[in-house]
Formats: sequence, structure tokens, C-alpha cells
Amino acid sequence: MPPLIDIPFDQRHTCWFCAEPSNQLFEYYRMTHTPHPSLTVPACKECLGLAKKNPLTSIWDCRDAVKDQLMHIYQKDLAIGINWTEQELEESEFECKIFGGFKKSAWMMYQIAQGRINAKGWPLSLDGILLDAESGHYQAGFEFDDVRFTSLPKAIEHYSHTLSLDPHFLQQLVTLLGKAKFGHAIKIARLNIGITREHQRKIIDELIEDADQ
Repeated sequence: MPPLIDIPFDQRHTCWFCAEPSNQLFEYYRMTHTPHPSLTVPACKECLGLAKKNPLTSIWDCRDAVKDQLMHIYQKDLAIGINWTEQELEESEFECKIFGGFKKSAWMMYQIAQGRINAKGWPLSLDGILLDAESGHYQAGFEFDDVRFTSLPKAIEHYSHTLSLDPHFLQQLVTLLGKAKFGHAIKIARLNIGITREHQRKIIDELIEDADQ
């Protein structure tokens, strides 16, 4: 298992991704272009599952992808804060069995979802050596073709939708080739639109073989 990141005393048993209680570990194995060593971070069960599906090019890009997925999963809970204030809910006349339950739990559900999305995690370090954004290794957001995206996952989502590409295949290509070759990943995906997952896997395996040579 890769080394466990340094965990502050007050963050023991806390998910690095969303700050909820955790009892799992996510192992991140670096690629040649990853700007940090392989490492392990504490994670809750839900974030662990999401992180495994979205490793991308660094643990920070992985975190962005987990946040995007959480936002999608909890969009209804997050919408509560858009449509209501805590006072409006308290003063609402929802008293029937169904809406009465909503009145009691809605704001708490919103706050939990909001807290998970907004959680930044503590600065990453291994044996006291800082790895996080403060060290200059990671810049938030991603720019390609003079367009600035909030995150690498958002860029993958945008180009997958715009160019009718398979988002899973494009993500695998970007993970393997790295941010610097984002354009090359798009080119490969565009040349192979509509192929089977088996054919996609064959292309990925060939790229891995070329990288190892």
C-alpha cells in the first residue's frame, strides 16, 4: 500500500474528500506525469467508490471529479438552499405527514450536502513534506484551447458532450496520457468514435505498452 498522508490530530477518521466520518482508505498510484508520489488518503465509503472510478492525473484532479459526482448525486438536497432559507422552512405551514417530515429534515440535508461539496481537505504532506497547492505543484482549474474550465473533469465532460465522444474512454485516455496531452487524447477519442469497450481496452493496453518501452 502507498504511504498514508500525514493526518492532523483533529482530522482523525475524517474523509479527505468530503470531511464526513471515514473508515476506508483510497490508494492512489502515480502515473509518469503525476506531480506527486503514490499515496493513500482516508475516505468515506461513498467517496472511495467515486475516487476509484475517477483517478485522473493527480489526487487533486481526482478530488475535483469526486466533488462533481457528489454535486450530481445530491443536487436535490443542494437545491433546498436555492429555493428556501432556514427561516422560511421553519415558518412554512407544512404539517401533513409527508411535507412535515421534509420541513424537519430539509435544512439539515442541505447543510450536510453543502458541507461535503465545500470541504477542501487538509493540505497534503508525506512525512512532513508538503505536496499540496502551496508547493506550486497544482493549479486549480484547467485550460485548453484558450478556454478555462473549473476542473479537468469539467473539460472532459464538455468535450465529450460537444464532440459526441465516449466520456469514459476520454477520461481513461487523459488519465494515461496526462493533462499536457489532452489534445492528443481528444484526437484518439475522435478517431475511435463508436468502437466497443473491448476495442477501447485494446487501445488503452497498446498505449500502456508504448509508455513502458
